[in-house]
Amino acid sequence: MFNGYELRLARQYHGNTLTDLAGSLDKSRQYVHQLETGRTEPILQTVEALAGRLRVMPDFFYTAGQTYLSDEQFHFRKNMTSKVAQKQTVKARGEFFERLVKFIDHKLCLPAVNVPTYEVHTPEDIERAAENARRLWQLGMGPIANMVRVVENAGAVVTSFSGVSSSVDALSITAKRPIIIRNDAKQSPYRLRFDLSHETGHLILHEGQVTGDRATEAQANRFASAFLMPRTTFSKDFQCCGKSGTRISWQGLIEIKLKWKVTKAAILYRAKDLSLIDDTQYLSAVIGLKKRGEGIVESEDPGLEKEAFELINNAMLGLNQYCQLTMNDMATLFFVKPEFLAVLIDPPNDGSRLALVNG
Repeated sequence: MFNGYELRLARQYHGNTLTDLAGSLDKSRQYVHQLETGRTEPILQTVEALAGRLRVMPDFFYTAGQTYLSDEQFHFRKNMTSKVAQKQTVKARGEFFERLVKFIDHKLCLPAVNVPTYEVHTPEDIERAAENARRLWQLGMGPIANMVRVVENAGAVVTSFSGVSSSVDALSITAKRPIIIRNDAKQSPYRLRFDLSHETGHLILHEGQVTGDRATEAQANRFASAFLMPRTTFSKDFQCCGKSGTRISWQGLIEIKLKWKVTKAAILYRAKDLSLIDDTQYLSAVIGLKKRGEGIVESEDPGLEKEAFELINNAMLGLNQYCQLTMNDMATLFFVKPEFLAVLIDPPNDGSRLALVNG
């Protein structure tokens, strides 16, 4: 039978509304909605038109036995400017990306998933959860050299979706193999590191829980701060360099930033959380940052290098090299067109995956 959920998934995947899709088919919005909800069956001509419009094969709409992700498995980095339609598109692509990752897992030997879960209620619980995660992953209590490699070594897959992930700060998916989708449009590499840590917090603290409210976002932020800047070692650095008497040392903040690979804004917030500065000092410093033109992008950011995600790129190369699977082959297996998958997997600028994309 025609699978209406697959139609809705493909429609949202491309950012189409019901009205958009109906207009391209010369049908009514109500008709497309009836197809998606299983209230009516399309004729073959309509199925072929849908397939052409959504860059899939007709068989895509007749797949049975698919499992779908629940709302509790998606954790969006809070962004009040994100429209519902944009989130639906990212969610649909995340759902299909999870299928791709599941397929890769059956073909290749990826790192074992080693993501702990902790139940937290207080700030102290969160601090301990962050410290325990560091111990589990043998990171010590110093600065983390590469946050992407930390989460990928723990078995999570990090990626970015071109043209759409800029509409949300970040997204994580709690699945058999966790997924983190980051916003590569951000100009600050250290904000990307914080986003990764924030999403790691959701995976560790909020399994089976709907997130996005103020409480869960605050918990994930606290985890990210504690994970990137452990209280014992960070406090020593801040007390040494972050202040000059009662005044914030801007040069000291730069030194701490480059050592710990976090933004000045994150340093100040962490210092406030740990009572190293009071609320008045914090607010004054934040205003100072904005006056210096560093409210979003800080002066050191343009010279910093973004951490590249490696696991998914290496896995795609592995499928090509060891399984002789091209992008065309995989598209056929998923009943989609190659350009459908290309939305999820961007070839690098150096062209090293052209063979995979072109088949």
